[in-house]
Amino acid sequence: MRLTTALIIIAAMTGWCMAMADADAANSPEVIREDGLTKIRLLPPGPDNPRNSEGDFVTLEDGRIMFIYTHFTGESGSDFAPAHLAARYSDDGGYTWTAEDEVVVPNEGGDNVMSVSLLRLQDGRIALFYMRKDSREMCIPWVRFSEDEARSWSDAIRCIPEDAYFVLNNDRAVQLESGRLILPVARHNEPGGEWHGGIAMTWYSDDLGETWHKSNEILPDEGLASGLQEPGVIALRDGRLMMLCRTSGGCQYRAWSSDDGETWSAAEPTDIISPVSPATFERIPRTGDILLAWNDHRDIDDERAGKRTPYTVAISRDEGQTWENVKTIDDDPEGWYCYTAMHFVDDRVLLGHCAGDRRVMGGLDLTQITVFDVDWLYE
Repeated sequence: MRLTTALIIIAAMTGWCMAMADADAANSPEVIREDGLTKIRLLPPGPDNPRNSEGDFVTLEDGRIMFIYTHFTGESGSDFAPAHLAARYSDDGGYTWTAEDEVVVPNEGGDNVMSVSLLRLQDGRIALFYMRKDSREMCIPWVRFSEDEARSWSDAIRCIPEDAYFVLNNDRAVQLESGRLILPVARHNEPGGEWHGGIAMTWYSDDLGETWHKSNEILPDEGLASGLQEPGVIALRDGRLMMLCRTSGGCQYRAWSSDDGETWSAAEPTDIISPVSPATFERIPRTGDILLAWNDHRDIDDERAGKRTPYTVAISRDEGQTWENVKTIDDDPEGWYCYTAMHFVDDRVLLGHCAGDRRVMGGLDLTQITVFDVDWLYE
């Protein structure tokens, strides 16, 4: 080969490599590292993809982390816009993620499918819960199971036999030590009815999702226009379950169950001060304490009042009675931080949550993965 020909080939290859590097950089998510936090702005909106939100994590047997989220399509980012469920993967504990979507559940609803809860069951299978939304009067949680580490999924099983509009937030399904599956939901409408404030309840299954049963309904205070919305549940050491609900009452409301979710107490206000925005809470495996993520509105300034900002975390060493070590993750006045999925990998915490900037996009349109060490919570 002549020297000039070789130089031309080398130059061409160099240019191709540089172009590929530039393309990879353009497709790489923005990563922000500050104060012990790594923030990966993984899923920004794009053409024909106006919103990416409400996902959840599971760790696979090969060590990878799978994140399944709601991928909206078309022009609108409305809750009723078309959407399917898509997956991304990380093989380094949540710091980097695959760049291409893998469609997991196509849009099988009249409007969409959305709001993912992934649960590693006691028998080793993975459960995938999601809402199938057909109209403003019909929204039902369904579940699929995988026996081969998410390579394939079973047919969907309907979780609530009643026809109505039920909201099951992302990362809400839990399995108790007894094996019982618990879905905390809020009902907002019935066929032929009018939209109303949330009525909270749980649906539970003792045969791994084949059949489901309903708890009593938890009615809101008359003064709560919102009702009891977007409930979440955690099992406490004393055997009770604790439920938190978002409300328009200026704080999260709480209810208790002493019979594994079959009956619930009346809801009561807490000192978890927040706007009309959900809270997510799970037990930290290493320490046994409870981690809470929410919008802390204690002493909130006028610029942030009523908004889903700042984005904060805290721990409870006394089973949710009090919260300490409150730390701010984001506090942009125009940020919109909510719908958190919480996952623990070794000594790290992964939060998958909405983090849109309302000045340039809708608040729910972008999903951010925030990673930090458990020790950071206790500093």
